[in-house]
Amino acid sequence: MHNTIYILGISAYYHDSAAALLADGKIIAAAQEERFTRKKHDPDFPVNAISYCLHEAGITIEQVSDVVFYDKPMIKFERLLETYLAYAPNGFRSFVSAMPVWMKEKLYIKTTLKRELSKLCECKQAALPNLLFSEHHQAHAASAFFASPFQKAAVLCLDGVGEWASTSAWQGDGNTLQALWQMDFPHSLGLLYSAFTYYTGFKVNSGEYKLMGLAPYGEPKYVDLILNNLLDLKEDGTFRLDMAYFNYATGLTMINARFADLFGAPARKPEGALTQREMDIARSIQDVTEEIVLRLAKTVQQETGAEYLCLAGGVALNCVANGRLLREGPFKDIWIQPAAGDAGGALGAALVVWHEKYKGQRTADNVHDAMSGSYLGPRFAATDIESCLNALGARYAKIADEQLMPQLAQLLADEQVLGWFQGRMEFGPRALGGRSIIGDPRSSKMQSVMNLKIKFRESFRPFAPSVLAEDVSAYFKLDRPSPYMLIVADVKEEHRIPMTEAQQQLFGIEKLNVLRSTLPSITHVDNSARIQTIHTETNPRYHALASAFKEKTGCPVLVNTSFNVRGEPIVCTPEDAYRCFMRTNMDCLVIENYLLLKPEQPKWDDDKKWMQEFELD
Repeated sequence: MHNTIYILGISAYYHDSAAALLADGKIIAAAQEERFTRKKHDPDFPVNAISYCLHEAGITIEQVSDVVFYDKPMIKFERLLETYLAYAPNGFRSFVSAMPVWMKEKLYIKTTLKRELSKLCECKQAALPNLLFSEHHQAHAASAFFASPFQKAAVLCLDGVGEWASTSAWQGDGNTLQALWQMDFPHSLGLLYSAFTYYTGFKVNSGEYKLMGLAPYGEPKYVDLILNNLLDLKEDGTFRLDMAYFNYATGLTMINARFADLFGAPARKPEGALTQREMDIARSIQDVTEEIVLRLAKTVQQETGAEYLCLAGGVALNCVANGRLLREGPFKDIWIQPAAGDAGGALGAALVVWHEKYKGQRTADNVHDAMSGSYLGPRFAATDIESCLNALGARYAKIADEQLMPQLAQLLADEQVLGWFQGRMEFGPRALGGRSIIGDPRSSKMQSVMNLKIKFRESFRPFAPSVLAEDVSAYFKLDRPSPYMLIVADVKEEHRIPMTEAQQQLFGIEKLNVLRSTLPSITHVDNSARIQTIHTETNPRYHALASAFKEKTGCPVLVNTSFNVRGEPIVCTPEDAYRCFMRTNMDCLVIENYLLLKPEQPKWDDDKKWMQEFELD
């Protein structure tokens, strides 16, 4: 009898800790620790995520064959030492502040992991599975290629930095993955983008989306300044940064005074006024990033002759660059790992072991990927939901789908904002109709209502459309699925509203309130949208909801944003969902088949302390 081979992948101790579990190479479960602890980007040992993965598979840690960590700490430590020596005595302060953590935890990560795992399963260390380590970029590359639909593909990993690599190219074929070349720290596209995130007053490692969202309001005025001073970009997309302007190799900040002088002003204070200048800077670095990504893609295509490209690493979450890559790049198709950041490293590390150690085979049909729509997190049974709602004193009605979907379609058409909680939680930073807040995209007030009254965040931030997969081409310039909301494409001309001459004179943020299309709340200022296609195979209930809305209104599109308030991780449990629902101006909440209406709920009093609880993201 065949014993199932279980492989547990872990990423931890930097940011976005996570765990993922494979059973004979099939992805059974994956989740980020932040969803359980409610601490955004939680870097701690993912004790809750691991417990969940084991519970989902119905096994204990002793039944796991291998535990694999997504990173090689010794090599990373060498980089810190070498970097310090190369720049000494400059980095003394940051060196001294980093060392205790390294000496205590990270260098002895094997010991740390064994201690944590035996504590978790209350067993002796001798009973624990093998402990293995993959390289950081190897884990990214594996998460991109092995989970992709392609039999053969080129792979690009772009992020801040792993051990040394900041950009790496790979060639995937069947169940093998071969490294081609890499660019090393400190020359990093991820860190360059983060330096601008920091300079424009946003938070590094989470504010990069804002920079991307702000870019269309600006003009690319600083592109030459960036290319002439900050980096030497080659025709093939490789580059070197001039470290005289940056502080991240040695200091505790991203940039230094020279950087600020080059752009003629100090960094914007977080939460300070956003001016046209920040918008122009955002647009400029976005344009430079896209140019680098396009050049690198052309290079790797010429080197491999591949028809397909897979992407991972934090920079792969730049869906504007991905959209351009799809339209202008040399590949027939591209696939991006939905958990492209460090959380996805847990999954990639497990896939490395399955294919390298166990020579696991994979079948790829160029259509279906291995991610199950990224719905890899916890789901909740009706009995659990009911006892949770009863304990909270919530008022609810249980309604079968046949009646529920038309009722929800009507509520949405009446411009009600709906908390939507069903099925398994998504793995990766996007809500994809498992833990979403949804609204009517035809409503002209929906964007500002959702931003200011529900998410409590900046008004310029765009929202994404979820569209029935079969209708995507009727509304958007996209002829293929985009299930993970990682590709930006334009709204088709026939749905746009031409701007008046006066509107065309508007600058920057003034453009925000101009109606651009018949779907104003999902159309960004440059007529683009970050698209998620909804598929019956992976999310039948979300598909049914969008279908009911289409039947009622003729519109197959919903506004979809993640179910959380600003600075809070996406909700995981029914209790998280109810709390978020009661703290915001959401009108209704659906948890599986339970419908809750705001006016019927008991008075909710938690004195707004939570506003301070979550740091602004």
